[in-house]
Amino acid sequence: MCQLEAEVPMPYTQDRIIHDADSHLMELADCLDDFIDPRFRSRYDDLPKLKAWPRDGKWTSDARAKQNDADFRTGAAENILLRRNYEALGAFRREDRPRALDLLGFSSQLVFTTWCLGNFSLDDSGDLDLAYATAQAHNRMMVAFCSVDRRFLGTGYVPLTDFARARQAAKEAIDLGCKALLIPSRCPNGHSPSHMEFDPIWAMAQEAGLPVVFHVGGEEKLNPHYFNNGLPKVKDFHGGEENFTSVSYMMIPHSVMTSLAAMIFDGVLDRFPRLKIGAIELGASWVPGWMRNMDSGYAAFYKGEERLKKLSIKPSEFVKRQVRVTPYPHEDAGWIIANTGEDVCLFSSDFPHVEGGRNPLKRFDESLAGLPAPAIQRFYADNFVDLMGEGLAPDLRRSASTKAT
Repeated sequence: MCQLEAEVPMPYTQDRIIHDADSHLMELADCLDDFIDPRFRSRYDDLPKLKAWPRDGKWTSDARAKQNDADFRTGAAENILLRRNYEALGAFRREDRPRALDLLGFSSQLVFTTWCLGNFSLDDSGDLDLAYATAQAHNRMMVAFCSVDRRFLGTGYVPLTDFARARQAAKEAIDLGCKALLIPSRCPNGHSPSHMEFDPIWAMAQEAGLPVVFHVGGEEKLNPHYFNNGLPKVKDFHGGEENFTSVSYMMIPHSVMTSLAAMIFDGVLDRFPRLKIGAIELGASWVPGWMRNMDSGYAAFYKGEERLKKLSIKPSEFVKRQVRVTPYPHEDAGWIIANTGEDVCLFSSDFPHVEGGRNPLKRFDESLAGLPAPAIQRFYADNFVDLMGEGLAPDLRRSASTKAT
């Protein structure tokens, strides 16, 4: 195996404690092979994604070859924020990821998939056996990748399609060592994500001290008819047409706004007051208006809805107490914090995805410049510590005001 250079350059983050609420694996097409139940292997192999991006495809061999090239690896440190996706250090080789985190200088990273985002569209496909088998394989893969360093906090996916299977998937994810339960923000077919049958899942997460998180990729997608506008097709960040553009970007928070509102109005956060919820890579400019809109709905329907009368606090107060969100670096994080409170927003880098930008600290620092120091500390560290709870190793939970020795 090729070695990285011996010298130790200064990390991107210096003299600060910063936790990263969003990072990713850039898995290759064989990433689940060692983890999926053999009974489902052939059905997994037949998925459209595996047909379009085969294990022996050129993209796979090119990615491996580049990460095995000694000359290329020599430049890993100086390009830690310039190389993105499969070129990034630690993108898919777990033995490289601690070095990448050392170079970034973050105290920990919450880690999400790339290859398995959306669970291959299986949740509502009717093939529940395969949907839960791929979720299980993902969770096993994630725990194995993150096992190299306690600073990596792997997420375990829980499809909400079936009540009993969802409960079992959540229990297994926690038992495996996942540090957060990832659920889709779109509504499952046939029932709300706030359904009482999911209470055992929220209870398990609360008891374990682990958050439930939403992430981009699990939302309802934009109606494709919006793209038929008589104009040339628009390229995305990656130069293709399959990812986010300015119009599809507008759809990203819709599902999480509705799902979280249902969970709040239906009393989930009231019944489980220590349960923390994360909305990750879904932006945050929507949060101030959404909080106010929920309070308006609460006021308008309070007299006629028994569920609202049972709530112990207003909807916006549940958000401040239990919900944490990550602004994009292009958003005005300072304005969002000023209009939501100091306990809601979190820093995220999206490493190694290109959308995270080449200097996220600079962009966030500029937007936070007018805030008091405690609010900035909460954004970069304390709110993450609060979100992650027992999922974060005790020695990593120190306050950002206490510099490591």
